Amino acid sequence: MNFLRGVMGGQSAGPQHTEAETIQKLCDRVASSTLLDDRRNAVRALKSLSKKYRLEVGIQAMEHLIHVLQTDRSDSEIIGYALDTLYNIISNDDEEEVEENSTRPNEDLGSQFTEIFIKQQENVTLLLSLLEDFDFHVRWPGVKLLTSLLKQLGPQVQQIILVSPMGVSRLMDLLADSREVIRNDGVLLLQALTRSNGAIQKIVAFENAFERLLDIITEEGSSDGGIVVEDCLILLQNLLKNNNSNQNFFKEGSYIQRMKPWFEVGDENSGWSAQKVTNLHLMLQLVRVLVSPTNPPGATSSCQKAMFHCGLLHQLCTILMATGVPADILTETINTVSEVIRGCQVNQDYFASVNAPSNPPRPAIVVLLMSMVNERQPFVLRCAVLYCFQCFLYKNQKGQGEIVSTLLPSTIDATGNSISAGQLLCGGLFSTDSLSNWCAAVALAHALQENATQKEQLLRVQLATSIGNPPVSLLQQCTNILAQGDKIDRRGSKIQTRVGLLMLLCTWLSNCPIAVTHFLHNTANVPFLTGQIAENLGEEEHLVQGLCALLLGISIYFNDNSLETYLKEKLKQLIEKRIGKENFIEKLGFISKHELYSRASQKPQPNFPSPEYMIFDHEFTKLVKELEGVITKAIYKSSEEDKKEEEVKKTLEQHDNIVTHYKNMIREQDLQLEELKHQVSTLKCQNEQLQTAVTQQASQIQQQKDQYNLLKVQRGKDSQHQVSSNDGSQVNGVQPEEISRLREEIEELKSNQQLLQSQLAEKDSLIENLAKSVPVQGESENVTAASTDVEGRLSALLQETKELQNEIKILSEERTALKEQLDSSNSTIAILQNEKDKLELEITDSKKEQDDLLVLLADQDQKILSLKKKLKDLGHSVEEEDELESGDQDDEDDENEDGKDHGLNI
Repeated sequence: MNFLRGVMGGQSAGPQHTEAETIQKLCDRVASSTLLDDRRNAVRALKSLSKKYRLEVGIQAMEHLIHVLQTDRSDSEIIGYALDTLYNIISNDDEEEVEENSTRPNEDLGSQFTEIFIKQQENVTLLLSLLEDFDFHVRWPGVKLLTSLLKQLGPQVQQIILVSPMGVSRLMDLLADSREVIRNDGVLLLQALTRSNGAIQKIVAFENAFERLLDIITEEGSSDGGIVVEDCLILLQNLLKNNNSNQNFFKEGSYIQRMKPWFEVGDENSGWSAQKVTNLHLMLQLVRVLVSPTNPPGATSSCQKAMFHCGLLHQLCTILMATGVPADILTETINTVSEVIRGCQVNQDYFASVNAPSNPPRPAIVVLLMSMVNERQPFVLRCAVLYCFQCFLYKNQKGQGEIVSTLLPSTIDATGNSISAGQLLCGGLFSTDSLSNWCAAVALAHALQENATQKEQLLRVQLATSIGNPPVSLLQQCTNILAQGDKIDRRGSKIQTRVGLLMLLCTWLSNCPIAVTHFLHNTANVPFLTGQIAENLGEEEHLVQGLCALLLGISIYFNDNSLETYLKEKLKQLIEKRIGKENFIEKLGFISKHELYSRASQKPQPNFPSPEYMIFDHEFTKLVKELEGVITKAIYKSSEEDKKEEEVKKTLEQHDNIVTHYKNMIREQDLQLEELKHQVSTLKCQNEQLQTAVTQQASQIQQQKDQYNLLKVQRGKDSQHQVSSNDGSQVNGVQPEEISRLREEIEELKSNQQLLQSQLAEKDSLIENLAKSVPVQGESENVTAASTDVEGRLSALLQETKELQNEIKILSEERTALKEQLDSSNSTIAILQNEKDKLELEITDSKKEQDDLLVLLADQDQKILSLKKKLKDLGHSVEEEDELESGDQDDEDDENEDGKDHGLNI
């Protein structure tokens, strides 16, 4: 700082020496000094002034500082000072107190300097290259500067980094830095880099970001960790939210399984620090990102199943039933469990089996519903429980049936020892708290959603109103409360109870003519609805009027005309007489025009800022959208058009029945075709096996021939006797037993072939019968079109069957040829084997005869010698040995000549 004092010391010479002049002199030193020490000192002085005189330093020194980064890279100290100075100029985070006469920089000062810096894209590329320097005094300020640039002008800087070679990969190396301060700031840098940029999110994910971030979270203590865990979780959310590719990569990489230990918090939680609550909240949100209803259904379903199989859902349910959990964590856990089970049958079944740790144990669903209808519970918690109940019943007809069954007389506990889900819903439906009325009505409506069976079952529910009075149906009780309007003193919104009941009734009656008949059977219902719609009420009652119009419209559209008093045509005449068709349609439009309608239609979760906003249910908005148009058309239709529509409906039903019949027949044909294809595949496999067997047999034949030739040679050397073969007892060298066995195999193959032919004949007969059953001309156009389509399918089946027959015929011929070849080979092998055995026997006999002859010759030689000796002793003359040998040799030559003649006859 001595250099800075020397420069600033000139201020005492006169008032003309301002801070701007000092900064200008320092900039001149940076630009013109040849000594590195002088430049380094000047940059260090600029750094010390950059926070207090941010504007002046930024205007005068930025160009010189960038030049330093380009030319003095060999000196890490001056590079570090330059980066720190640029960070102070651009960043809005660390502004120090300024003097009274100074003006605080404008809000957009940082973005203006950022725009100047990134105007030359080479500056960002230069900064990326500096981050490769491992020196702490270069890398750390470089990370902070790049983070500040991204905060100021994120999209522009993101695009520059995206097109820079290896730009993102260089930044990923920061997560592996052993110095925690750089690693942690690297996480903040990646947060800013990945925000709202899908392309960069994918690159970061495929650079092994998930593995590294999960490792850091584990090292830092998971939910018990500090702010570093929070930063890592925010970065993970950036990478996964609304990014289907990264979500799939996260699931396929088995990273969902690594999330389970995060939620092992147990029951004995002595303390929940603010940081732990924040961390766990982010962890739950990360789970919800993977199973969000806005994700593609297939991706959501696979993540839900993975969470069940790895035990994550079990761990979440443990937190749900634990004690001492903070309210906001409990609420978010309920929302998370809701989306993990939504539309997933396996998870919904598991959730239905979860019990609260009470005595006696109660189902978790019952415990949650108790909170929903309890007005003392926090509003957000009650909304979360309603969402959980809705998700449990979403596309879950089994669960819907279980809820409705708890209301039926045969399943109600007469002792009153245990409370059921149905009893809680009825209690909430008829309480004096309007919010409980609305929640219970919507929950019960979800038990009926797209389930005609349960709509009919709910008609059986009877309620005891008071002692001595007969019970009334649930449907009648709902309409009674609806008719009372504001006469009952309730806590909360004036219209909330009526809106909830009307939504329940509309859901109940839609697509259920039996329920419509029960509703119309009460003669007070239709006059009440027409009276409500016809009145000129205030704006706050417009929504109730619209819902009454919708309910009356449903009673017309789904009316099966089983009640003579309230036929479709009579109800439409009543509307035209008492309300007017145009007025009716106008009132019906009040629903979709309501300010809260579009908000509820956006997402399934009932997320409201306060109870007053809790008016519409998400699924109900779908029903309104579906029915509003068809009810409008139904009101304007004449009776003749209604009759035509009924006829069309009947024709369509007949057509559907015919098509269903043909579909079943085609399905059977497909099964038979699959079976035939399987048989063809089996024959092909057998064909290949036979070809392999033929090849092996040919190899064995060649080996037998080689052995036979070898035996002939050995026999020619060792045997001097002729070989004559007597095969009278055999037929071509094959034993009778072998012939019998081969005949049996041929008969079996013929039998299999006949079986296949009979199956094909049955198939042809069935197809011909199908062709004959095609409807004749003169039926309706729809039926003709369907029949033509079926004929085309049948023609294709016939063609495919013929092809299969040809293929089976070819395979059968090949099988027969191979069988003949195999039989011939087996016959040849048997002949050669027989000859081989005979030759070996003859050779053995010959050797034995030779041994016997040698013994006899030896005995004779001894006798001859003995006789010769006796002759000599008696004085007779005896021939010499060599003369005898020569004579013997002549005899042997004669024998050899004879042997040659014999060999020609072998």
